[in-house]
Amino acid sequence: MIVCVCNNISDREIRQAVDLGLNSMAELRRDLGVATCCGKCHSCAREVLREHMDNQATLQERVMRRGALAT
Repeated sequence: MIVCVCNNISDREIRQAVDLGLNSMAELRRDLGVATCCGKCHSCAREVLREHMDNQATLQERVMRRGALAT
């Protein structure tokens, strides 16, 4: 889904940016241009950012638990 209409940025692009190490709205603004024009996408972009970061943290916890169980 398109999150930032002004700059044609999708939720997928935001998630990919997080996978590459971006972890704040300031970084999304700087690197993708999210919320730099009209600003209407700011809350949606922030939600996509938070959700994906939370999902990554959960995945990392699962991997660590599996590693601990294997030893």
